[in-house]
Amino acid sequence: MSAVLNEGGPDAGVPWHYGDPMREQRWLAAGEATVDLRHRPVFTVTGADRLTWLNAMASQELAALPPGVPTVAYVLNHQGHITHVFGGQDDGETFWAHTEPGHLDALLTHLRRMVFAARVEIADRSDTHAMILDGGPRIVPRDDLEAALGEQRAGTWASDALRVAAGIPRAFVDTDDLTIPNEVAMPEGLALGPAVHLKKGCYPGQEAVARIYNLGRPPRRLVRLLLDGSMDALPAVGAPVLVGDKVVGRMGSSSRHYELGPIGLALVKRNLPTDAPLTVDGIAASQETLVDPEVGVHFRPKIG
Repeated sequence: MSAVLNEGGPDAGVPWHYGDPMREQRWLAAGEATVDLRHRPVFTVTGADRLTWLNAMASQELAALPPGVPTVAYVLNHQGHITHVFGGQDDGETFWAHTEPGHLDALLTHLRRMVFAARVEIADRSDTHAMILDGGPRIVPRDDLEAALGEQRAGTWASDALRVAAGIPRAFVDTDDLTIPNEVAMPEGLALGPAVHLKKGCYPGQEAVARIYNLGRPPRRLVRLLLDGSMDALPAVGAPVLVGDKVVGRMGSSSRHYELGPIGLALVKRNLPTDAPLTVDGIAASQETLVDPEVGVHFRPKIG
């Protein structure tokens, strides 16, 4: 199977597509393909206190996490800004986790500083295990990687396009140093998104998140952009989003979707009119509301 590799960005070195990216998106949307994410760092947390210890530091409710249930969590600073992110699941003895490329060392350094007297051990497993996307994230031994990927594969073009279409932000691509969870919120039950639980005990940054949730009006809001399809290029991550000559936001992910065409995610000022015409990197764009500008609640976007 011939793969075209990502040449840059956080996914450099893994397959971008296998020659037919639009068909690969359809396969992935139907649950008929896997994505090679072997570049994502993998680590484990073991020990009797692993879940209660993680729960005390992270934005998600982890203390009673059942085995086999995937989760995602942020680590925030005391101002509520997103500083680290990890996803994973527990198998009853070990919490198997993954994070964004280039961010493992900082995350593990932070976690190890917070061990104190907790009965936990943290280990980098990136050399022996790898992540794939197979109906959801899954960590497998590297020796079994090719078999786990199977014959029908999709590249990161496909997974990114479906993620952007669904309005799901990626940490450190769709966020910056000042991003708070409320700006990219995706409420699920008692959670402010899949990574933040509003009814759990204290953790760093909780007061800032709760205050903005209760009072509403986060400084910025996530939007999905429909980009001018006549342009060959896509906007760069971090490019300023403009209304005329005025900067009103920051560009994040972008991709070409098999139904929607060129699309992207951006953080824009909360009070920006929802019908304001935008440009980014010289490309015209219209916005679709994902986070309510008044209360910071995420809407599920319609696709197609």
